[in-house]
Amino acid sequence: MFILKQQISVIIKHQEKIASPEIIQSRYEDLGYICSHSVATSIYLACHLQKPILIEGPPGVGKTELAKVTATYLNAPLIRMQCYEGLDESKALYEWKYGKQLLYTQVLKEQLGDVLRGARGLDESIARLHDFGDIFYSQEFLEPRPLLQALQSEDGAVLLIDEIDKADQEFEAFLLELLSDYQVSIPEIGTVKAVSTPIVMLTSNNTRELGDALKRRCLHLYIPFPDAALENRILATQVEGLDSQLREQIVALIGKLRDMPLKKSPAVSETIDWARALLLLNVEELDSHWVKETLNLLLKFQDDIELVEPEIKALLKGLR
Repeated sequence: MFILKQQISVIIKHQEKIASPEIIQSRYEDLGYICSHSVATSIYLACHLQKPILIEGPPGVGKTELAKVTATYLNAPLIRMQCYEGLDESKALYEWKYGKQLLYTQVLKEQLGDVLRGARGLDESIARLHDFGDIFYSQEFLEPRPLLQALQSEDGAVLLIDEIDKADQEFEAFLLELLSDYQVSIPEIGTVKAVSTPIVMLTSNNTRELGDALKRRCLHLYIPFPDAALENRILATQVEGLDSQLREQIVALIGKLRDMPLKKSPAVSETIDWARALLLLNVEELDSHWVKETLNLLLKFQDDIELVEPEIKALLKGLR
């Protein structure tokens, strides 16, 4: 087994920061990430139990941002691996530095005469070759990719495995050893354990069902669209200078849009973009004109726009 150093968790350095869910929720808010108490509790448990956390929910509710703010909060590097169909070990774990290995082979060839000089017979030659140090497959020629980088990080890291549902099931199975034991097996070297246990976050948009084995190894957190009160606070934090009445109108209209049978409901990130656009356009209150003019900031499918446009007046009723 190849062990870099004794395993020490990064959270040991940050015990005061993760002393309670309330502290996490409050400090995240200071960093501009407004979250529910259940989200803060999940982060608290993931840190203390040293278990990966699987974050599911619709796109645009802040799953990736949660990993970013956690890295910022803990002063740890964020190592991000974007998943996609066809992702394999060479892109996720490591590659060999083939160019340097070829150069090493040339050097070895030049020294071969000195190593075998004076050897008597085949057996002695082979014995001398075995005694000759071989580093062809060693750390010196290893190019670490995100998973290995996270395990090798001496100061700990936040490892974000983003959109795991886009990866193949084979890759999902490959992750199991890392998720359960914070180690990986490299055939030519052996087992590589984490220097400092990383905080691992996996996100999923539920485009496919994840395996039971992966779910068993993770804490589960589902982040839904925020309720009106929470989204109001998010807008107040993210869009400086937005009038409170306009902010409430925006949140109320977004809530109504999410109740409609759209191909894609407006995400929190799109709510923020829309609010910033209305502020830029000096809009003081929502009306049919401005909603129609800026609807493309909220809805990303023409079918959705055509479905909503005839309903704008009805949607605006009761918002003033």
